[in-house]
Amino acid sequence: MSYSYAKCFDPSGARHGIPTFPWRCAPDGYATRRQLRARGLRPGGQPVAGQVLRPRYRRGPLVAYLYRLDCAKPVRPMTPAKRAALAKANTARRTCPQCRRDAGYVIPTSLGVCVPCAYPEDEQRAA
Repeated sequence: MSYSYAKCFDPSGARHGIPTFPWRCAPDGYATRRQLRARGLRPGGQPVAGQVLRPRYRRGPLVAYLYRLDCAKPVRPMTPAKRAALAKANTARRTCPQCRRDAGYVIPTSLGVCVPCAYPEDEQRAA
């Protein structure tokens, strides 16, 4: 089913069940998760208040859910324990399981090891 601009405009929610607006036409007072985060806010357990739709031709429409700004809560601050856990997790993502060295970048999951361990013959040719 192809969505046109008119099918994406349903402010009463009769067609889609929740208020629906065309892409980039959401009314003031609503924001997506990313927009909330940019303002230092989070949805805070509130239900989805609306959606914006962007028509796509091959697959269904692209949907972004909207939340009310007046019900949003501030983002919880990062605690020292969370910061330490995040640093430890990022270090683990950079450490090669084969040679146990810090690669200096996040190791690709497609390789599973750092680039020198994945392609040792290339290192031999470069030397």
